[in-house]
Amino acid sequence: MKAQFTTFIPPFRTLMGPGPSDVDPRILNALSRPTVGHLDPAFIQLMDEVKLLLQYAFQTENQLTMPVSAPGSAGMESVFVNLLEPGDKVIVCQNGVFGGRMQQNAIRCGATAVMVQDNWGKPTDLHKLEDALKANPDAKAVAFVHAETSTGVRNDAKAMCALAKQYDCLTIVDAVTSLGGIDLDVDGWQVDAIYSGTQKCLSCVPGLSPISFSQQAVDVIKNRKTKVQSWFLDMELVMAYWGQGGKRAYHHTAPVNSIYALHESLRILHEEGLQAAWQRHADMHLALKAGLENIGLEFIVEETYRLPQLNLVGIPDGVEDAKTRAQLLNEFDLEIGAGLGELAGKAWRIGLMGHGSNRKNVDYCVNALTSVLRR
Repeated sequence: MKAQFTTFIPPFRTLMGPGPSDVDPRILNALSRPTVGHLDPAFIQLMDEVKLLLQYAFQTENQLTMPVSAPGSAGMESVFVNLLEPGDKVIVCQNGVFGGRMQQNAIRCGATAVMVQDNWGKPTDLHKLEDALKANPDAKAVAFVHAETSTGVRNDAKAMCALAKQYDCLTIVDAVTSLGGIDLDVDGWQVDAIYSGTQKCLSCVPGLSPISFSQQAVDVIKNRKTKVQSWFLDMELVMAYWGQGGKRAYHHTAPVNSIYALHESLRILHEEGLQAAWQRHADMHLALKAGLENIGLEFIVEETYRLPQLNLVGIPDGVEDAKTRAQLLNEFDLEIGAGLGELAGKAWRIGLMGHGSNRKNVDYCVNALTSVLRR
């Protein structure tokens, strides 16, 4: 008998985990519009606008600013494979899962990763970073995560970049969870290479990774001794397609409808304004904090370096992690995230990102957790 398949209708969830976040209806509407060719003049014009809007979001004038046609992990890889060559040395700061992924990317490029380790739930120690820079005068770059999604910690990106520049190092920054949610100033902080994702504070669908390279980073790419190990992620090839105006050279078939969605999400951010978006995330964090502390839950990360958009909350004694999250999902259609690595089974990660950073979601999350925990 021939198998029968029905149209997939997803459940309506409230997404308050570490990502993806709730997608704005305007973005879903943009996603559904008619597909055009990836070299259509109308689409080329849209690409130019996406670039300008990304420059606004990153606060940069970098010409090499674009979305990679793949999720944030590909953005990370594109930065490392373009800037690092075999024999290079990079200082990688790790205080969570994603610093470890930076290390793995560096190793796969044939580079040496000098690790600066700090406890999960704590920010990178600037003294440790400076010690590593002094001990490794041949280091080419310093790489770190701005907003560590696994722990809810904000690293001091401005200070870390300034320190790296004192020792003539390139700066590589993971902004997957920070773009659109907290203060980020690529040009002001002298960030040389940065990557993000669309599914966090931009409230877009997953599958694209905004990136940006400074002119210094572009010069490093142009003067490589070896070819970039990835053809698909080779920036010199990609920029022939993602250039500015004029005729574009075919490189790959862009995810056209996803670019529609990104364009709309960046328009929404531009309409609200960066400072207003950052303030909204901060305000909703304080509202969530008050509600959760009122029912006896405690935040693990200290307030001075706590992310407003990704909240790490301790699981009370006697409460089963997986069972509680399953009840929230099955009874309330509410998704929150589990702890990762050292924090697995010890903490929940509650996201307040982008479109989902609103008072309705805050109240719904607090009320749902209250109901489940009282049992």
